[in-house]
Amino acid sequence: MSPRMKRFVVILAACLALPVASWAQSGREACTAYVWSGASGAGAKIKKKHETGPGTGTHGLDLANFDRSVSPCKDFYDFAAGGWIASHQIPPAYPSWGLFSELAQKNQQVLHEILDREAANRAKALPGSNDQKLGDYYASCLNTQQIDAAGTKPIQPELRRIAAIASMADLEAETARLQAMGVRALFNFGSTQDYKNSSQEVANLFQGGLGMPDRDDYLKSDPHTTKLREEYVAHVAKMFELLGDPATRAASEAKTVLLVETQLARDSMSRVEERNPENRYHKMALAQVQALTPHFSWKRYLVDVGFPSISTINVSQPKFFQGLDASLAKLPLRDWKIYLRWQLVHALAPDLSTPFVDANFAFYGQALTGARQIQPRWRRCVEATNRQLGMALGQKYVAQVFPPSSKASALKMVRNIMNELRADLATLSWMGPATRAAALDKLNHMMIKIGYPEHWLSYSAYGVVSGPYVENVIRGNRFEFHRVLARVGKPLNRSRWGMTPPTVNAYYNSSMNEIVFPAGILQPPFFDPKADDALNYGGIGAVIGHEMTHGFDDEGSKFDAYGNLKNWWTPRDRRNFHRRAECIANQFDTYVAIGDLHEDGHLVLGESIADLGGLTLAYKAFKKTPEFRSHKRIQGFTPRQRFFLAFARIWTGKERPQFIRLMVKINPHPLGRYRVIGPLSNMDEFAHAFGCHGNDPMVRPPADRCKIW
Repeated sequence: MSPRMKRFVVILAACLALPVASWAQSGREACTAYVWSGASGAGAKIKKKHETGPGTGTHGLDLANFDRSVSPCKDFYDFAAGGWIASHQIPPAYPSWGLFSELAQKNQQVLHEILDREAANRAKALPGSNDQKLGDYYASCLNTQQIDAAGTKPIQPELRRIAAIASMADLEAETARLQAMGVRALFNFGSTQDYKNSSQEVANLFQGGLGMPDRDDYLKSDPHTTKLREEYVAHVAKMFELLGDPATRAASEAKTVLLVETQLARDSMSRVEERNPENRYHKMALAQVQALTPHFSWKRYLVDVGFPSISTINVSQPKFFQGLDASLAKLPLRDWKIYLRWQLVHALAPDLSTPFVDANFAFYGQALTGARQIQPRWRRCVEATNRQLGMALGQKYVAQVFPPSSKASALKMVRNIMNELRADLATLSWMGPATRAAALDKLNHMMIKIGYPEHWLSYSAYGVVSGPYVENVIRGNRFEFHRVLARVGKPLNRSRWGMTPPTVNAYYNSSMNEIVFPAGILQPPFFDPKADDALNYGGIGAVIGHEMTHGFDDEGSKFDAYGNLKNWWTPRDRRNFHRRAECIANQFDTYVAIGDLHEDGHLVLGESIADLGGLTLAYKAFKKTPEFRSHKRIQGFTPRQRFFLAFARIWTGKERPQFIRLMVKINPHPLGRYRVIGPLSNMDEFAHAFGCHGNDPMVRPPADRCKIW
């Protein structure tokens, strides 16, 4: 998925989109949950009266969110979230809405206030300072009068360069220019940690170049996919018309784009195949890469992107690049020029004038996700500023909402849950001594990052002015592209972050062997210093355990304590693990998302392993708190019941049908309903907490029950 699509499609930040140069490719930044692009807006909801006092009301559970007509042993998701679902509507500008969205809304409002101040005071700011850049970037994004007056003028020089392409060398040079501008035409190029030498950075080639979210959108022939392709072709034609092409010519060009991208899709690796890191590691000398694609000169390309000294590249999907080379040899330059022209306008459409913005939203917002109207301009501009200047903005956000006491409390919870995983690894009956020792070594080396980075990113090389806005975007893309490639061949900087501090998310990075929790998610209802332990351990505690468990899921378990792709398992222990993992994959294969569409158990396997393992660890840590031992009821529920209710609360939400179909296809996380039902139905602790019996739907039969950690 292109970076532009992220603005309108709800996806996983750093985890669902095809990798781009602005994200390290090392390992898999395993997101805890969906990241809503700008998921902040007033959800249409019924206001409820809150109780007050410790452990209740605004710092407790909202009892109106429950549906008491449903037995918790029949469907715990409907019991815990049915009231919320009945009383809330998805806001028109969003494909989904939930507790994650509401927290993102609060965070975005904080950022909005910060940026309004910066924009108002930018004339007084020191030139070149973060204050000046934040103010000017945000103000230029809001200046729709200037943007509309400019129209396509900012991209006309690039359109003329594309039109002038007369040889393969010209095509390579233009591809390099577009790559640096943030246009991911043909493929993605950036850097990654060397999977087998994690202390070093290596250049990385990754498949890409598609305008639709997934390769199967080009290859499947079912009615839904066929209709989506027709809508896509119509959208591409509309964009060509906005560039000034006659309707007949635009329609023909759109068919050419589909032809080119279908060729790329046929050779692309599936999302399930991508999940295996061994499939993504093929380090080659430049001569080997050249032999793979004889019709594309990598030596010239590297000169054109400004890094001629690169001599080694990891080719994540060799088959894709072989197919790309065959397509370059087969298709005429005319087709590639049409394709590049499309990719340029596609990437920058949200930054151009209103007709381009509206047309872009009509497909990527409405057709793909079901969103009914575009978000207000200020919300999109807050999101854009966080994307381009996120660490400068995050520094101000942290100073306002994340005190040192919150960081200390979160770190204490991480340590408590880590101790439970350590104890669990030491006693697992199915794991032998050699594997156990390696697993404990990996846990002991796991790095913890909370809230914000120790060292803030410098934007000194990124020039920001008062407009035109699209030029600020392009300069920001170039800054990030070159910043990432400059890491190639250098020792790894382990203090680097892959998310900005206001992000409502978390991740585990296999190559770093680190768990990261931005300040944005360390907020109520996930983490609230004024709430009781049951709610915090069931909320952020489950998130912490989830990310920690990713180091030992079906993908993370292939990396060692230092982040190297290395087998540290005995054959017997790996077989034992695989059997337990397959139990989870089979379980999720049975869940119906919508109509006859099921979850893909192997696509969501890593996240589902982490959900079950993380919740198990968080519960074990919670059992050692005074609250658990007190057995005191709060709001009518026991401590253990409140723990599971808090877990269900964080996945409360609802989605539009189009969005469900999109997520099941591209998202390695299950739908929220099954993130609750799936792990809980495997846990004896849940059944005991609510008095469920063996014949209840929320209790899986003993022979089918899944357990790893």
